[in-house]
Amino acid sequence: MEERTRGGRRTAGTASRRAAERGMTLIEIMIVVIIMAMIATGVAVAVMPQLEKSRINTARSDVAAIRTAVQLYLAENPSGCPSVEDLKQRRLLDQAKRTTDPWTRDFVIKCHAGDDPEVYSLGPDGQEGGCDPGRSSNDGCDEE
Repeated sequence: MEERTRGGRRTAGTASRRAAERGMTLIEIMIVVIIMAMIATGVAVAVMPQLEKSRINTARSDVAAIRTAVQLYLAENPSGCPSVEDLKQRRLLDQAKRTTDPWTRDFVIKCHAGDDPEVYSLGPDGQEGGCDPGRSSNDGCDEE
């Protein structure tokens, strides 16, 4: 292609064509990547606490279902305290559903003579005494 000139000067069409062929510089690309990383960091900071709250609420819901299954088991077998596997074998819990807490630990089941069974999760820290979803009405998990 020949460049069109008018009086020794390039026309506007040629200058814009060269700018289009030039593309983006490395600095421009790095600025875009940095802006995207800052946006992703902001989203992650906002979402991560909600994820932990969601796990705690899921654990509370699972504890309620397991507690009901334990009560049904104890109505038929008042002498022993079942494990989660016992509840699955007797089909008191759905075989297809996950039977560990959201942190992939087993639920704790304790049976006390004459009392309702105690079912809870060890929570995110994996230790008793911290946030133990389902342990009691005040299970140590912060609610906001």
